[in-house]
Amino acid sequence: MSSGSGRSDDDPTEEEEEEEEEDNEGDDAASASCSLVPSPTASASAGVSSARTMTTISRHYFGGDSSADDHVFFIDIIENMREDYGMFVWPCSKVLAEYIWQQRSRFSGVSVVELGAGTSLPGLVAAKVGANVILTDNSYQKEVLDNMKRICDFNKLNCEILGLTWGEWEEPMFNLHPQIVLGADVLYDSTDFDDLFATVAFLLENSPGSVFMTTYHNRSGHHLIEFLMVKWGLKCSKLLDGYSFMPPCKACSLQGNIQLVEITLDKQFS
Repeated sequence: MSSGSGRSDDDPTEEEEEEEEEDNEGDDAASASCSLVPSPTASASAGVSSARTMTTISRHYFGGDSSADDHVFFIDIIENMREDYGMFVWPCSKVLAEYIWQQRSRFSGVSVVELGAGTSLPGLVAAKVGANVILTDNSYQKEVLDNMKRICDFNKLNCEILGLTWGEWEEPMFNLHPQIVLGADVLYDSTDFDDLFATVAFLLENSPGSVFMTTYHNRSGHHLIEFLMVKWGLKCSKLLDGYSFMPPCKACSLQGNIQLVEITLDKQFS
């Protein structure tokens, strides 16, 4: 951003700046960096104004742990700091996205639905590794749904965008048959827990053998979660500490105690 003052002889030329930016980007990709925020120019290319709406783009790298790995890629996320919770990337999304990358063999060619997707980082990673992805969020949050479409277009990923409000049984929901259901930080408001688990149970029943993968902060009420899982015929099939599988460069930027859990139907109640 220009300050209006003249450039000194010691300042780099435009050509030097471009070369330095290219070198830096190459270094980032090679080392599988955790994330970065490009310049406002990148935001403008997404059709949004950084100055007016506090919009920026964060970049999230996956893979690149060894030279033999040819699955290195990044996802760019358009974030808006003035909007509601669904317009920027939460730590739980980063943890779930990394888990998807590490479990990518489970996602190739399968049907995936992300609930409360917001900026959709986990769902986009799933799409990148070969899943057929439907991204959903509250039907009444048009700005969030529109931003999801922009993010998909910006990353050249073909994901379906669907308004889906937990606990509301609208016609499109009956056509969903996901093998994997995703939800990052969807367990943050206890007043929504019952509707969330009702929705999850319906989707899992609609697709036998499916699984719900979710990440959440330990601020959530475990007793209420356990009660509602029993109520809706669900059980925990895997529980992991988020830090146990995060690369150090990504773990160092996280705060709080983040859990990852895989939930399935409890066969004794089915």
